[in-house]
Amino acid sequence: MSTTPKKKPPIALSTSRDIPLDKLVLSQANVRKNKAGVSIEELAEDIARRGLLQGLSVRPVMDETGAETGMYEVPAGGRRFRALERLVKQRRLAKDALIPCLVREGGIAEEDSLAENVHREALHPLDQFRAFLTLREKGQSAEEIAAAFFVSLNVVKQRLKLAAVSPVLLNAYAEDAVSLDQLMAFTVTGDHGRQEEVFERVKSSYDKTPYSIRRMLTEGAVRASDKRALFVGVGAYIEAGGTVLRDLFESDDGGWLQDASLLDRLVVEKLQQCAEPIATEGWKWVQVATDFPYGHTYGLRRIHGETVPLTAQEEAARAALQVEYDRLVEEYQDSGDDLPDLVDERFAELETTLAAFEDRPTQYDPEEIARAGAFISITGDGRLCIESGYVRPEDERVADREGDTGGEIGQGNEAASAAAAPGTIESTDAEDDNSLAPISDKLLTELTAHRTLGLRYALGACPDVALLATLHALVLKAFYHHAPETCLDLLRSNNFGGAGSGLQDSAAAEVIRARHDGWSKTLPEDAGDLWDALGEWDADSRSELFAHVVSLSVNAVHETWNRRSGVFAHADCLSQAVELDMTKLWAPTAANYLGRVTKGRILQAVAEAKGQRAADRIAHLKKGDMAIEAETLLAGSDWLPDVLRPAGDSGAADPVLQSAGDSAGQLEAADDSDLDEPVENDGRTVHPVAAE
Repeated sequence: MSTTPKKKPPIALSTSRDIPLDKLVLSQANVRKNKAGVSIEELAEDIARRGLLQGLSVRPVMDETGAETGMYEVPAGGRRFRALERLVKQRRLAKDALIPCLVREGGIAEEDSLAENVHREALHPLDQFRAFLTLREKGQSAEEIAAAFFVSLNVVKQRLKLAAVSPVLLNAYAEDAVSLDQLMAFTVTGDHGRQEEVFERVKSSYDKTPYSIRRMLTEGAVRASDKRALFVGVGAYIEAGGTVLRDLFESDDGGWLQDASLLDRLVVEKLQQCAEPIATEGWKWVQVATDFPYGHTYGLRRIHGETVPLTAQEEAARAALQVEYDRLVEEYQDSGDDLPDLVDERFAELETTLAAFEDRPTQYDPEEIARAGAFISITGDGRLCIESGYVRPEDERVADREGDTGGEIGQGNEAASAAAAPGTIESTDAEDDNSLAPISDKLLTELTAHRTLGLRYALGACPDVALLATLHALVLKAFYHHAPETCLDLLRSNNFGGAGSGLQDSAAAEVIRARHDGWSKTLPEDAGDLWDALGEWDADSRSELFAHVVSLSVNAVHETWNRRSGVFAHADCLSQAVELDMTKLWAPTAANYLGRVTKGRILQAVAEAKGQRAADRIAHLKKGDMAIEAETLLAGSDWLPDVLRPAGDSGAADPVLQSAGDSAGQLEAADDSDLDEPVENDGRTVHPVAAE
């Protein structure tokens, strides 16, 4: 006996009806209790602009007998109802305006409200990106789109940027093969070919992080915060046809200048333009470069001109400004940092203007100008740097050359050298070397040069320690046979000719340079007047000058051709005495350290600073990528290589290899695990360095 399946009853849909707004009331059965999404105010504005795009779901209100009262409650569509009420209050909509409604009968009101919200499918982000792009293509501006959808202008720009990514990537995003964070990283460049090239590299790479994608897309580009970009100006670079890569989703410090060769050309052209008026002043020579190595003025005599005095009119203007400044200080001295905006701006204007009065031009003797020259370069923050008034030994008068005593205080007898090329990541014979092999002699020289600058910087501010260090060095030479060397090269100075680039713009170099220029202007120009001048100074001034001069003699630089025993141990003592903290003066980067050691040392640095898990996360990378990633991880960590750490920390002692049979400067083959451990030799700790 067969059974016939029961036929399902036909579906009866709710009737649609236009109901006056004043016959509607909000139902307490609406499940939405918390604010989410577009605000009622914004929704009201959208309804006023576009009309009601979706009707309300309503139910008849019954009296106690079950009869309809003529009123209707709104369990689903409450936000739209409140937006309509707001328009009525604003007198932009009649209170009895007809509202399209679906009249529901039977069932549970809460179920209707829940179903309307739960069954609503959110728009896929890609559909929104493309919709914004379509509106843009139809003539709407980004500002108009932002106003229409109640989002910020930046949000619209971000969505348009995402919609403009290569179709290959958009399809991958739609298929969940690319995350939204990854897609945002690809927007750094608008070149679809470049995006697809990097996408192919990422697909086969273990590291698919947005950071790595951005880094690959900006390879070879120059940061907008680079001193070359600051000097030329991003606007001038763009006007010359350059392209700037921007990241709308992350802080990018102004972006990346894609055409590095164009930027370098613009830098040279602008420096040459700046040099032309300097050359017309009559200098015998003008040397122009983006960078000069630290110590490029060593061995050159500095001539001193007369500061051009203020005119009577300038003196009166400065006095008036100073009176105003003093009055404001007195008036607002009790307000602390809570200054009115206009007052704060006026303070800044006054300080800038008063400082400009102090920056007076210098007038030189025409005869001195005829044999002196000037260096023109760029400071670390992108400003023009003019160092004028330097006389080369060969340009001195014959009589002056015969009586030469070595030039300026603290200067050596080495001529200025040419500008050094920017630091680059060094390659090694074993690119993927995971050992803790010794660092190269060249890198050790650079690191110890930075430490030497740090010692000069600190010792120059400690007269008591400078006196002690000098007395110590002199007593060693006077009373002790075969005395160990110290790190003071008294009466001469090292300009670090082989220490690479980067020293000139370092924080320590800037302080030392400013300190030296200050003393240079204070001392008499004629060396014959020096004795009498010093005799007239007070003890504190002589002590401060003494500390500065002695600090210039510090030389704890590793030199492969002259490995001086005892120098580094003495440098450790000195660094303890002046409480040298190299974390304030040096930080590891791919260019100055991480890209020039083995992968094993990179991983060791990250593990020490951030833990083993952080090191494991980058262990799979190639050396160049690992160095760049490690630079980011170590930023702000205060990590230092052994040679720069305070004396007493592991590995901070003498880095020079003192082993028998090393006269040729070669390391014998050794196990990597042994190379990083200090070797006891005659009771003295010795730290190995790389073979020459």
